[in-house]
Amino acid sequence: MPGRRKQPQKTGAKRGLKVKKGDVVIVIAGNDRGKTGEVKIVDAKRNRVLVDGVNMRWCNKKPTQQNPKGERVQEERSVHASNVMLLDPETGKGTRKRKKQEA
Repeated sequence: MPGRRKQPQKTGAKRGLKVKKGDVVIVIAGNDRGKTGEVKIVDAKRNRVLVDGVNMRWCNKKPTQQNPKGERVQEERSVHASNVMLLDPETGKGTRKRKKQEA
């Protein structure tokens, strides 16, 4: 159809995540449920966070001149942001981040 406009592309990015870099979080779902760690990287476009010491996977590194044999190392992989929750320091449990209510 001539003269028809295309609709703008929608991106999967949310407005913002409830966690940010440096927050201490607890994993609430998946194989690492119950583990806690500090958020290293936040990827808002993919809704994923990289948590210190969580979701460790083995990775095979290629041989280089410095390391001609290659190696097998454990690396952290990102976790979906919906699977983590802010950690309350007093109780040690997960808590929701909400806007402050004015009285």
